Amino acid sequence: MSEISQQQVDTSQLVSSFENLLINMGVDEKATVYIKVVLFSAVAILLAKLAHFVVKRYLVKFVERLVHKTKSRYDDFFVKRKLIRRAAYMVPALVIYLSLDLIFAEFVFINEVFHNLVSVYFIVVLLLVVDSFFKSLQDIYDTLPYSKDRPIKGYLQGMQLLFVIIGVLVIVSIIFDIKLIAVFTGLGAIAAVLILVFKDTILGFVASIQLSANNMVKPGDWIEMPSHKADGTVLEMTLNTVKVQNWDKTISTIPTYALVSESFKNWKGMEESGGRRIKRSINIDMKTVKFCTPKMIEKYKEIQFLSDYVEKKVKELKEFNGKFGIDDKVLVNGRRLTNIGVFRKYLKSYLRHHSKIHNDMTFLVRQLQPNEKGIPIEIYVFSNDQEWGNYEDLQSDIFDHILAVIPEFDLSVFQFPTESTINTSFLNEV
Repeated sequence: MSEISQQQVDTSQLVSSFENLLINMGVDEKATVYIKVVLFSAVAILLAKLAHFVVKRYLVKFVERLVHKTKSRYDDFFVKRKLIRRAAYMVPALVIYLSLDLIFAEFVFINEVFHNLVSVYFIVVLLLVVDSFFKSLQDIYDTLPYSKDRPIKGYLQGMQLLFVIIGVLVIVSIIFDIKLIAVFTGLGAIAAVLILVFKDTILGFVASIQLSANNMVKPGDWIEMPSHKADGTVLEMTLNTVKVQNWDKTISTIPTYALVSESFKNWKGMEESGGRRIKRSINIDMKTVKFCTPKMIEKYKEIQFLSDYVEKKVKELKEFNGKFGIDDKVLVNGRRLTNIGVFRKYLKSYLRHHSKIHNDMTFLVRQLQPNEKGIPIEIYVFSNDQEWGNYEDLQSDIFDHILAVIPEFDLSVFQFPTESTINTSFLNEV
């Protein structure tokens, strides 16, 4: 304290000596004050620029080079986000702040105004440093292996918003010369207005906590949300919005809280399971369904995927019918093979032997409820290749084969009559 007091005494003596010098030179006493303000202001500005130049040119670069030489890669993010460079902007303001009492000693009001302006500048620079700090933390966190499953960008933005609000309140208290406690007290009176203004931000913050805590969605997930016309990959999750890149390369922006308040489909489970579902049916014309004749059975025995099944089934049915003395000359008596039943068995065997079908997941080839469009035979299996293009190729290849093989079982695919089919039927009748 004694050293600071001594410096203030020395500074006061310097100012007095300068004023006495001007007066001895015949300058008016009032003019002396204004000349001192102008000259000292110019000197203070030059010193502030010089200090900023030296700090930015030498000290900041030295610190950045030192950071790059360290083994840790985390401190490099602070340099990348310009935290040190932004902190350097406090140096010229500090020089000006320390010079104000000397320059405007005779002008109390102006001195106070400039003190307040420099204080506001300090707070703004501090908020910029805080912004760089939080962005650096985000970058560091993104390098961790579990960052994709637990994004914290919403939390950091919430904390950053809190600092900004506090900074704005401090600035208001400085500019209007109001105690900070009084500002917070008055803030309670307008809380309802603030809640209305920051409604989306508050909802987004709460939603971010829920989404992260429950691991509902994260960047990189494929989500589908028809209410917001979103179907694609999550690019970014912020405090207020979630950006989704749709498969047509457009970008959909969804309010963060909408993912909590509304329903959406996350395909992450499919991607993690190792399989992708194929669920498609083909309609068989009911008029082509019939019992198998001996000739048809012999034909089916020659099909690789059916030979063992047909021989085993024929033996089983023969033993059953013989056991109960059933007269198999009448078709409706006893148990018999049908072409549609053999066809379903063929599909099962064909898909079981397919290298792209996942045999450890749900595997169904079933007959659905017959309707006016025929008998639907549904394929419900999983592909072990999840890549979209490969998946679509596989699905198409399977049904290409099914459509081509159906006539081999004396079956027909149902489709609505067209002009060509009607004309062909008419000509055949004629």
